[in-house]
This record gives sequence, structure tokens and C-alpha cells, in this order.
Amino acid sequence: MRRHDIDSIRVIAFGLLIIYHVGMFFIPWDYHIKNSETYEGLTFPMLFLNQWRLSLLFVVSGMGTYYALNKRTRGQFAKERLRRLFIPFIVGVLFIVPPQIYFERLAKGQFHGSYFEFWPAEAFIGIYPEGNMSWHHLWFIFYLLIFSLIPIPVFVYLHKHTRAWIIRKMESLCSNPFGLYILIIPLFLWRLFLALYFPQTNALVNDWYNLVNYCTLFFFGFLLMTLKDTFWKSVTANKHIYLISGIIAFPILIYLWFGVGSFTGKREISALLRVFNAWSWILAIIGYSAAYLNRPSKKLTYANEAVYPFYILHQTVLIALGYYLMNVDMGFFPKFLIMVTGTFGICWIIYEFGIRRYAWIRPLFGLKPKTKDLH
Repeated sequence: MRRHDIDSIRVIAFGLLIIYHVGMFFIPWDYHIKNSETYEGLTFPMLFLNQWRLSLLFVVSGMGTYYALNKRTRGQFAKERLRRLFIPFIVGVLFIVPPQIYFERLAKGQFHGSYFEFWPAEAFIGIYPEGNMSWHHLWFIFYLLIFSLIPIPVFVYLHKHTRAWIIRKMESLCSNPFGLYILIIPLFLWRLFLALYFPQTNALVNDWYNLVNYCTLFFFGFLLMTLKDTFWKSVTANKHIYLISGIIAFPILIYLWFGVGSFTGKREISALLRVFNAWSWILAIIGYSAAYLNRPSKKLTYANEAVYPFYILHQTVLIALGYYLMNVDMGFFPKFLIMVTGTFGICWIIYEFGIRRYAWIRPLFGLKPKTKDLH
């Protein structure tokens, strides 16, 4: 059975990701292009999303992998992953990411000229940030490809051995409201022993904390699906506990970061609180979605298909808009609203009239091909 709540989480999570990236344009954190005025007041809502947004996406992607393997052999699954992830990744690196770098170079005075003077002559010289070649936000797609292909033997084993020890142990833990928190142990260890030495780069090379952490979350998503109804009943029944846990944990974490000075054990406590907070929000979102969003709708079907092209397109659209708005004398709320609605609106126009309707373009953005054009 298709889980419509997973589709709903996917749509909501990617929608929040786009809003988060718009926020990066306004906040004093490092980003490709910045508004002329930044706003410290955005720090806490951005920190809140930052703690669990990507982790949630990797968990949901792992869940989707379980269902994708239900109807495919390992060879068919690998071929399907390459088609839906690697092809859009290559297309994105060649055609979608370069405009982002072009507008960044213009904004920083590092290039002068038209886009077609930049691409392809300058677009692929050197590696970003010193050079111009990059995968920017498409790192997520490449990492998903790695996480999908390398553990295939483990995924197939768990599919075939429904009474494997780890599955039986997880089923037992589901009987306790806090049983699923056992999964934060490896996340805590990665945060404690890898994050400090391998800070996040999204560049694959030496990005060990990201690779190990997100692969673990991806596997957790798959593992939870092997529990079937046992998991769904547990996460639905305990959703309030997870929500309260997250509501309590996040302010304590903020106080620990900004309200107290250094003390012995602060890093360890911070690491534990971070993973506890993130996992609480992930379980809460899954639990409430299972309770209220597990129903089909035409709008959800449309949005679920549109999510992937929107993700590929959104940052290019956002940065292009930002370039033309960055020095406009306008308050935060009007400009933020223009950036959000403009990003979603332009992505929709490109998707609806330039991607969705054409069988030969659809696979370039990770969509299933159609037998004929839909226009």
C-alpha cells in the first residue's frame, strides 16, 4: 500500500527547504548571494529548521527506497536509481547550477559580461569556490545516489528476512514510547567524534560526518519501514510525546549555545541534545502525518511529482531573483514574500509548461517518462 503521509511529508519538507534557502538570502550566514541588509532576528527560526530539515529528508528518502524495492529486483532498482538520480544530477551540473555561479560572480564583481559569455567558456574552469564548476545544492541528489546503491545487499537481505534480529529488536522497542530513541546513539557518536574533525562541506571528499550521518538516517528510514504496522501504530500513538520532547529540547539547546559559557562536558551535552531534538521532531512530524495526512488527493499526487523538479530548479531561480532584488530599498517582509512567491511561481511555470508535459524532457528532471506529450 502506498503511504500518502510519506508523500505529504516529502512535499512539506521540500517546501520548507525552499523557504529556508530564501531565509539564507536574508540571514548573516554564509550563502552564495546576500541581501544588502541582513536580519539577526531570523537566526532562531532558521536554527530551528536547520536542526532537522535535511535529516528528515534523508529519513523519508530511505522510507521511499523500501517501497521502491518492493516491486523491483536489485538490478532493476539500481537501474531506476541511476536513471532518476544520476541523469538529473548531470543535467543540473551542466545547465542548472552555472546560472547560480554566474549571478554570484556578477554580484561580487568577479565577472562582467552576458551569461553566454560566461557559459560554457568560463563555467567549467576550476572548482568552486575558487573556480566556477560546482554541484551546489545538487550534492543532495548525488549523496542519495550513493546511499541508494552501496547498501543494496543489506536492503535486499532485510526485505527477504522479515524476522531478522534487528527487525525483531526494533519491533520490541516500539512497544515502549521512548524505544525508538535508541536510534540516536549512533547519531550522537557521529556528532561527537566526526563532526568536529570533518565539518560539513557537501563536497564528498573528506565530508565524512555528512556521509556517515546522512547514510545512517537514510538506513533508519528503510529500517523503520520493515517494521510495517508495528512502527506506524507506535509513532502515531506516541506523536504527542515526540512533539513535547522537541518543544522542550530546542529551547534548552538554544540556552546551552547562547545563554551559558563554556564548562566541562558542554560539547557532549550539546551533541546529545542536538540529536535528541532532531529525532524528536522527525518522529513527531512522521507521527502527526500518519494520523492526519495518510489520504490520497489529486493535489498531493501533482505536488509529489513536482517536488523533484522544484528542488532541482529552486536555488537557481532564487539566486537570480536575489541578484535583482538584493539592492532594492524594500523592507524585509515585502522582499521575503516576493522571493518566496517568485521562487515557487517561476519553478511552477517552468515545471508545468516546460517539463511536465514533454516526454523527452521529463527524465532529465527525474520524472517517469510518458508515452506521449501532455500538452
